[in-house]
Amino acid sequence: MMRFWQWILLYLKGGETMMAMFFAQRVILGKTEFSEVPASLQEGVKEILEESGVGFLAE
Repeated sequence: MMRFWQWILLYLKGGETMMAMFFAQRVILGKTEFSEVPASLQEGVKEILEESGVGFLAE
């Protein structure tokens, strides 16, 4: 539950980009599947993955 509130606080403070970068890193490391990324962040995460040359991880 605490992670949810941390995500909400960061999102409200304009940290959406930072959260997308965080989730992209977790996807790259194999700790999180792209399908587990919150829907509101998937577009940003996909863009970051594509820019990093690993866009196939978003499929």
